[in-house]
Amino acid sequence: MNKVKLDNIIFGDSAIPFIGGPCVIESRDHCFGIAEKITEITSKLNIPFVFKSSFDKANRTSISSFRGDGLDVGLKILEEIKNNFNIPVTTDIHLPEHANAVSDVVDIIQIPAFLCRQTDLLVAAAQTGKVVNVKKGQFLSPYKVENIINKLEESGNKNILITERGNTFGFDSLVTDLKSIPIMQSFGYPVIFDATHSAQIPGNHESKTGGNRQFIPSQTFAAVSSGANGIFMEVHDDVDNALSDASTQWPIDKLEKILTSIIAFRETYLNHG
Repeated sequence: MNKVKLDNIIFGDSAIPFIGGPCVIESRDHCFGIAEKITEITSKLNIPFVFKSSFDKANRTSISSFRGDGLDVGLKILEEIKNNFNIPVTTDIHLPEHANAVSDVVDIIQIPAFLCRQTDLLVAAAQTGKVVNVKKGQFLSPYKVENIINKLEESGNKNILITERGNTFGFDSLVTDLKSIPIMQSFGYPVIFDATHSAQIPGNHESKTGGNRQFIPSQTFAAVSSGANGIFMEVHDDVDNALSDASTQWPIDKLEKILTSIIAFRETYLNHG
């Protein structure tokens, strides 16, 4: 498996990097507070950290849902966080024309799950030369990810990450088939496990997505034991009032405990599994 390097972070090596932050940029101060706290925790635990938040949530269930303050404001905040805390940052793009502007700031360009097959979007992201993290669509077999990888490679980019985030099961649920992790790794690139989106219940409410936050720890341990090369987790300081994905963001006051458990579990599993 190819190792993907990002400054001092290596995906596919012995460490298990953490990608996290609030689902959407709610405000500059809110993002800074979350970034500061996660940086403190991951530094203490010696976990490589990439900050994530979205400048626009273009796929919200309802047209009235909060989407964010847009590209210009969002990138300015992400750039400040990157420079202030000396950490890499990532965000998602929804249109090919976003790619170049976003690449001027972020270290990883994220492709949303619903858009993972969009050729023009993949090509634009790949041509920036940045690390590209593609969320596997809920509708997609892990074997089909090879076609996504081919599009990125043919566009001149081999700095690729793939993220597992569950598959649609019936109309109103997601399930995570953890065989997906080694299957997708067999195509040559590291695989990240999205612990929070995998706990969603997409059809649970009429105008917003629900979820089962209580299953996040067990799913994450299972993903780690299946060989995941990193953990993605959206984190918030007031989950009940989060402006996006309130049902599945992880409370920041419980972050250190779960990360400590993940590292301990991984060390035990690798040594005795």
